[in-house]
Amino acid sequence: MRIKLFMGVALAPLAIATAVQAQDVQGPVTAVEDVIVTGRPVLRNRTDDVAPTLSYDREYFQRFEPLTVGNALKRVPSVTFLSDVLESDGARLRGLEPGYTKILIDGEEVPGANLDRSFFVDRIPAELIERVEVVRSSSADRSGDAVAGTINIVLRDALSLDGGYVRLGGILFPDSDYGRFGGTYGAVWGGEALGGRVLLGANVQDRRNPKNKYSIRYDEPNGTIDNTEVQTDVRDGTDYAFNAAYEADMAGGTFEIAGVFVRTDRYQDEESIEYRDGVENDANLAVLNDNDLDIRTDNLSLRTRYERAMFGGETTFKLAWANIDDQQYEFEAESEYLRDATPFPDEDRFTLDTISTDVQDEEWKAAIEHEIDLSNGLELEFGLQGNWKTRDALVTETPRIRFNVPNAPAPRPAVPAFGPSSPVAGGDVTIEEARLDPYVKLSGEAGALSWEAGLRYETTETTITDRTVAPADQVSETDDAELLPSFSLRWALSEDDRIIFSAARTVRRPGFNRLSPALLEEELGDSDFVGNPDLKPEVATGFDLGFERRLGRRGVAGVNVFWRDVQDLVEETNTGLEGSGGPGTFIYTVDNVGDGKVYGVEFDLSTPLDFIGMESTGVFVNYSWLDSEITDFMGERRFNGQSDYVFSGGFTQDLPTWGAAFGATYRKQGDAFDRVLAEEVHTSYGADLEIFVEKRFGENVIVRLTGSNLLDSSKDETFDKFENVGDQIARDYDEYEVETEEAGPVYQLVMRVAF
Repeated sequence: MRIKLFMGVALAPLAIATAVQAQDVQGPVTAVEDVIVTGRPVLRNRTDDVAPTLSYDREYFQRFEPLTVGNALKRVPSVTFLSDVLESDGARLRGLEPGYTKILIDGEEVPGANLDRSFFVDRIPAELIERVEVVRSSSADRSGDAVAGTINIVLRDALSLDGGYVRLGGILFPDSDYGRFGGTYGAVWGGEALGGRVLLGANVQDRRNPKNKYSIRYDEPNGTIDNTEVQTDVRDGTDYAFNAAYEADMAGGTFEIAGVFVRTDRYQDEESIEYRDGVENDANLAVLNDNDLDIRTDNLSLRTRYERAMFGGETTFKLAWANIDDQQYEFEAESEYLRDATPFPDEDRFTLDTISTDVQDEEWKAAIEHEIDLSNGLELEFGLQGNWKTRDALVTETPRIRFNVPNAPAPRPAVPAFGPSSPVAGGDVTIEEARLDPYVKLSGEAGALSWEAGLRYETTETTITDRTVAPADQVSETDDAELLPSFSLRWALSEDDRIIFSAARTVRRPGFNRLSPALLEEELGDSDFVGNPDLKPEVATGFDLGFERRLGRRGVAGVNVFWRDVQDLVEETNTGLEGSGGPGTFIYTVDNVGDGKVYGVEFDLSTPLDFIGMESTGVFVNYSWLDSEITDFMGERRFNGQSDYVFSGGFTQDLPTWGAAFGATYRKQGDAFDRVLAEEVHTSYGADLEIFVEKRFGENVIVRLTGSNLLDSSKDETFDKFENVGDQIARDYDEYEVETEEAGPVYQLVMRVAF
């Protein structure tokens, strides 16, 4: 196996930069054009969409060979992450929590395993991408739960390729006990078959993210060191993906069916050693901890579409099904030595815990839509979209195993058998949602103006069944309806300059963890938490105003100002009831009690340097200044987790005479702050540098070497911890922690062969 992986590294996949394609090209492209760069820089598309949309073809990302969609989105304006180093999972458009960003695949909603309804974009291999669209404002024909905006991941379809290619490669990860070498393998073919066009693709790639963490814990800021902790965190796994599409003329119309399956198979191993008083030797060994998490997540989605001219226009019928099956098993063993002098059983000396998570989230979607051309250049579109979700979540734990270790570090006794597992509070829940959303949209052109105006009416019926609470409280039902108007205008000042304005009303539905009526003891410091099944969605009114200029023949630069006024924010509130911890503790819940504002300025530039005679040199620069205002129990702050800026920039240099190219990307994300009950977190990241070097051989082979995280980027966090809200306001600390996490570079060598 090691020899095969080494050969993969020596020969293998890391290439492709497909030919720059004009946006209005119809029909399939050739395989050679799909894998061999033509010697021109690959840039952002300049779309003709009336709604403000940034579009990036796969060629824009692929030269840097991102493993996942999350890695690819690091080169897109206004997208931030609060993930661990080497991870890019929950996309935060404009810095807001992932639940504020709508993730679509081929224009359709997809369920995620996360409690905030978000979808982890690192679940989708970047190799499946046809293009990525960032839609800054909402339109009537799309779901309105997109306060920050929408990221639409468009996968390859049956018209995207004529021929095929094989992708072979090797990955060199930072050193870890799980090995340094991995592989990445894939193949795609498209062509005529079965009376239409067919696309088939498969992809397998290893993932390994070894990180080192170091924590110092004080009794308060600038105080006495309580302990230090040395930790290793290795995430080792393999991603599997398969996609297929078929398109054909049928019964006077066009029929399309497509599907994608992605499996994430991952094992996370965290091991830590805690030392008393910060003295890191055997005599001060305080705690050994081993925390392992086994994850297997399957995403499967199928969609069909039939378009036919009828009733004086064009009618589209859609039917889609999507499912996520998330299985997780967590095991944590902790041996305590010098934490205190209290003997067992008053204090644990060895504990063993296991917890299992099983989430099944299924969605059916159906729609009928009709477009008709009216007089004077007007176009009318209307339709009815339905979405039916069923989410079953079961989280169980086994009784904690405890026993004494009297003489540290004594040999570990035999571990007794686990008892039967049982659901945790709020851990056995079924959520059913039914949505019917009619909409109407009118669009038109008048000289230099193009516009669209729409109205969407979203109705949601939710039924929550929590089997961990008393029978009388197990079932709760809510109905909600929101009227969501939207408007967009594009004004062509000249052939090169245009202004784009949009305004829309959007919503964010509550996270599943905030709807359950189960009581969670000591969830917030020493205080308890209970969900609120009657929560209403947050509602936002916002606008975007942008200016865009064409640079030369293919370049583009743009600046955009955005504003969101968010009402009915979901915030924690005190019920006034005493918590399970006794006097001084409370039971908290959540309610629609707050308002907030989100605003910022976004700049992007993507252009070849042909205006100074460097046609083979391309540069891009993205900078977003992000800010917000919200008032919580302690006063004013930003929205939790919003970075104050994000910058990315880079260049590509083609060498047509040598059949080669190289380039680099630099990225830096600003600081973020979170404040919740009894805890506050400051987060900052180091800069990230990526490079690529490629060489083409003949007309159908390309080899590319890439390196990422070349600056050994770090994630630095400080945690202000308190026992309760009163202590938090008074700044009476329970603990103050400083944590640093870092990882080394990752290298890939990839070869693509077209046929």
